Amino acid sequence: MVTLEGTVEEIIFCNEVNGYTVCEIRCEGNAVTAVGYMPFICVGEVLKVTGKWVDHPDYGQQLKVENYEKALPQTADAIEKYLSSGVIKGIGPATAAKIVARFGPDTLNIMQFKPEMLAEVKGISLDKAFKIGQAYAEQSGLRTVILFFQEYGISPTYSMKIYKAFGENTIQEIKANPYRLSDEIFGIGFKTADRIARAMGIDPMSKYRISSGIRYVLSQAAANGHTFIPDEQLKKYTSELLEVDVRDITDALVSLMLDKAVYVEKREDFNAVYLSAFYHAEVGVCSKLAELSAMRIEEEESALPDRLDEVQREAGIVLAPDQKTAVREALVNGVTVITGGPGTGKTTIIKSIIMLLHREGCEVALAAPTGRAAKRMTEATGYEAKTIHRLLEIGFAGQDDQLVFSRSESSPIDADVVIIDEMSMVDVLLMNHLLKAIAPGTRLVLVGDTDQLPSVGPGNVLKDIIKSGAVKTVRLTEVFRQEEESMIILNAHRINRGEYPVLNRKDKDFFLVPRRSGEDIVKTVVELCCRRLPATYGYDPIKHIQVLTPARKGTAGVLNLNAELQKVLNPRQEGKCERVFHGFTFREGDRVMQVKNNYNLKWEKTGSKRGEGMGVFNGDTGIIRKIDDEEQRVEVLFEDDRVVRYDYSILDEIEPAFAITVHKSQGSEFPVAVLPIFPGPRILMTRNLLYTAVTRARDLVVLVGSENVLAEMISNERETLRYSGLADKLKRITAGLPERL
Repeated sequence: MVTLEGTVEEIIFCNEVNGYTVCEIRCEGNAVTAVGYMPFICVGEVLKVTGKWVDHPDYGQQLKVENYEKALPQTADAIEKYLSSGVIKGIGPATAAKIVARFGPDTLNIMQFKPEMLAEVKGISLDKAFKIGQAYAEQSGLRTVILFFQEYGISPTYSMKIYKAFGENTIQEIKANPYRLSDEIFGIGFKTADRIARAMGIDPMSKYRISSGIRYVLSQAAANGHTFIPDEQLKKYTSELLEVDVRDITDALVSLMLDKAVYVEKREDFNAVYLSAFYHAEVGVCSKLAELSAMRIEEEESALPDRLDEVQREAGIVLAPDQKTAVREALVNGVTVITGGPGTGKTTIIKSIIMLLHREGCEVALAAPTGRAAKRMTEATGYEAKTIHRLLEIGFAGQDDQLVFSRSESSPIDADVVIIDEMSMVDVLLMNHLLKAIAPGTRLVLVGDTDQLPSVGPGNVLKDIIKSGAVKTVRLTEVFRQEEESMIILNAHRINRGEYPVLNRKDKDFFLVPRRSGEDIVKTVVELCCRRLPATYGYDPIKHIQVLTPARKGTAGVLNLNAELQKVLNPRQEGKCERVFHGFTFREGDRVMQVKNNYNLKWEKTGSKRGEGMGVFNGDTGIIRKIDDEEQRVEVLFEDDRVVRYDYSILDEIEPAFAITVHKSQGSEFPVAVLPIFPGPRILMTRNLLYTAVTRARDLVVLVGSENVLAEMISNERETLRYSGLADKLKRITAGLPERL
């Protein structure tokens, strides 16, 4: 074994996921190439490395590092190099030079013990001085945490997230209960936490382990859309996961029930096991819908025909019988569901309802689950619509800055009528929060298409409400935008009926480009997005064209398509900053998508619509405007002009979005949708997935792939099973039956 000590002169290569690094170290005047797992080292740092000499066939002699220690630089030149590397948030090369010029070799002591003195440097405010001091202190603690977790195969990126969550006591907290990693850190699964726990010597029969395993299985079920799973399935999956006896799982489950972490509901054929949040959400949705739907406004009915005639004359429209029924029911019922496919006149109905209510002096609130859907609702109706989160005024409260919805039972939404569009996207948790904020006597109108894919989040809210029969429902079947206007509408309904679409008619908007192999499909998709569609129709490939694919993995999946599209749509060029994360190179100009709800993220708007707020949500898309290595953050401009700054430690919350899954496209509308059609699992390649994808396009649909696979998707009526108890609860409460326990 060889031990050397020297200054890092150059970082030749660094894999930020696992910390594998190739660097050049200056030792007593000689340059040594060192290779090995050395996370978060920076140019200018002094390293003490231990390892073995090896001969690389291309690069010659290298030191293969097995252990290393960091020592802080001592000379002014070394300190400047160290700070210029971006190791401390808020300090870049220019700032580093000014600080070292002022404080020389004493710079690091000043940063650690007297950070306020940094304000003596021109361009550094007192506030920034303290932030630099805090960042330096955090860097010391973070370094210890990174080295600790390195032993267990946790990447530096996730070590940063863990440190951010647990702070100075990270190591003590995780040693006490390693399973908190999977319970509390987004991106770290139970199996990783379990492996760490085993390495730490945690007893396989530990109550922490079995309880965490049960929670993990229930959480995985929720991630797949279920609000509960049958108890026998839960025990089977947990037993296989933990390799423990079912009896031990039963004991732990009873303990979780006593702690009210889970609820068990008796059903006819099995016992349903819920995480407590989903059980309370279903009960809350059920009771509030029953309360609101009990209201009926009889005085509306007699005068309605004449008022409806006035609105039709004023708006220059003629409502069909089904549309008139929908308007009437929305005005006289406490809760009304209006459901129908594209082109069935849902928007016309919403506009008519609003016009009638405004004539009465009623206050109407419009909302949709996502920013895109809310924007579409605003454009289609001419009235302002908000996201449901904005309608509920999400914010912070209390000494702990706990996230809350300002609108609730104690401070309900200030409206006489609330209209929600794209209801198929609303999961049970969001629905519960919404209903809590609707005061008794307020009318609620729910609009959506039940044939689309269900919500990404748990539950099957719209279908369950309709299935229960507890709420007045109007189904729209007549299509008003006919073949001569839109082949997209015609084909969407043909697909939904199990019929093959009409393809490739001249001067129309629905095409299939036949391709066989995955490689040819990808090549054609890229060519369409980058050259053919922009040249033929004038579409902007970044703003107007969206690739939608059924799968994440595979040749024509999201991961590969994003890499291939980025090469052409936003290639590497001088002056354009980049950041490698999880195998993808984020680049200024990339289109990206938020992939989880983050209520803590701050956003701001500039220009004429200046403002600020909190919360970025799953499915929001935007463009990377700036990557700042000095501040260690990525700035994203979202489509509704919100600017959000992501710290490097939470970059796993955004993904490239040149291509997205069909599930992630729900509630959105794009001028052009390009859909690769390729062989895949029957559970995935379904009719309603294809239907959902096609209905996302406003102007043009281009399918690329096999006609046979397209036919197979249309014939595949399979719908993924979702365990949800809302329909049953609504039926029981409507029938006056007691709650199941």
